[in-house]
Amino acid sequence: MCDRFIDRVCYSSTSVVVIFFQRTAGHALLLAMLFACGVHLAVFPIAPLLLVYRGYTFGGTLYVFFSVYRVSGALIVFVLYLPVHLLFDALFLCSATLALERAKHFSFCGDAFFGLSREFALALAIAAFICLLEMLLLAALFHPLGNIL
Repeated sequence: MCDRFIDRVCYSSTSVVVIFFQRTAGHALLLAMLFACGVHLAVFPIAPLLLVYRGYTFGGTLYVFFSVYRVSGALIVFVLYLPVHLLFDALFLCSATLALERAKHFSFCGDAFFGLSREFALALAIAAFICLLEMLLLAALFHPLGNIL
């Protein structure tokens, strides 16, 4: 997973704009899974499982970055990986809280559906903004000027 992040995101020959859209789509899928938990209480276990899995992979990734890649891994972690990951974790925790709070009284024919939709759209906009910040960091620090577009 660390090799894939370094190869496909940090030192990729792919355009940062393409990386932006790929990362935004991936995080939109995670947000959709979290907001699906707001539809019914039976779907509730998805949110904690998703957040625990992200925490587990985050810890493993940090270990690999520091033990295998050493100084270059520490640079990638502190400049790019850690800030973006923490911003997304905060967004996912807030989204899960909002979605799970609506699950108790959800109906497709009322304010709950439109409220959940508005919250999903807002979370998606915040995710796109975080990915935009990541794209700017990638363009400024890791990608050569020829790979920006």
